[in-house]
Amino acid sequence: MRVRIAVIHYSATGVIHRLATSLAEGAASAGAEVRLRRVHELAPAESIASNPRWQAHHQAESAAGGTPLASLDDLAWADGIALGSPTRFGGPAAQLKNFLDQSGTLWIKGVLAQKVVTAFTAASTAHGGLESTVLAMLNIAYHWGAIIMPLGYGPSAVKATGNPYGASWVSRKGSLPDEPALAAAHAQGVRLVHVAGALRGDQGSSA
Repeated sequence: MRVRIAVIHYSATGVIHRLATSLAEGAASAGAEVRLRRVHELAPAESIASNPRWQAHHQAESAAGGTPLASLDDLAWADGIALGSPTRFGGPAAQLKNFLDQSGTLWIKGVLAQKVVTAFTAASTAHGGLESTVLAMLNIAYHWGAIIMPLGYGPSAVKATGNPYGASWVSRKGSLPDEPALAAAHAQGVRLVHVAGALRGDQGSSA
C-alpha cells in the first residue's frame, strides 16, 4: 500500500498554498498518495477585501476546482501529515489552529499517535516568527503522540533557505516563494514519505 500523505494548510494570499503544492508534489514524486487540503477561512469579508491578493486567492479557492477543504478524516487517513500556516505574531493562523483544535476526538482514541508530522511557514519579514510558528504547530503533534520530522540540513535547497525547521519563505511585499524555497518544500515532501514509510515498516524506505 502506498504511503498516504495529507498536506493541510491555511493560506491567505497564496504564499503558503504555493509551498503546500510543492510539498505535495514532492510527496507524490516519492510515490505517495497525497491529499492537498485547505482549512476554512474565518476572517470577515471586510478584512479579506482590504487586501487584493487575499481577496483574489480566497475567490480562486472558493470557486469550483479550488483546493478541497480539510476534514478530520484526512488526519485519520494519513501516515504522514504536513501542516502549513503563515505566521501570526509568531504562531500559526487562527484558521489552522481552529481546525487542529477539533482533533480531540481522534487524539483521545490514539488515532494520531505514531503518525509523522512536519510543518512549513512564511512571514513578511526575516525575523517575523518563522521558526516559532513551525514549533508552535508541532506542539499539537507532540500532544497527539506523533513523530516530529524536521526538514533538516540534508536537502541542498536548505543551504539557500537556511531553515532546518521546515520549508519557509520571507514574503516581502507579498512576494511568492522563489525556486530554492519551493525546492525545500519539495524535498520536505519527499523526506516525509520516506520517514512515514520507514515507520510503517516499508522495505527500501530511508530518511
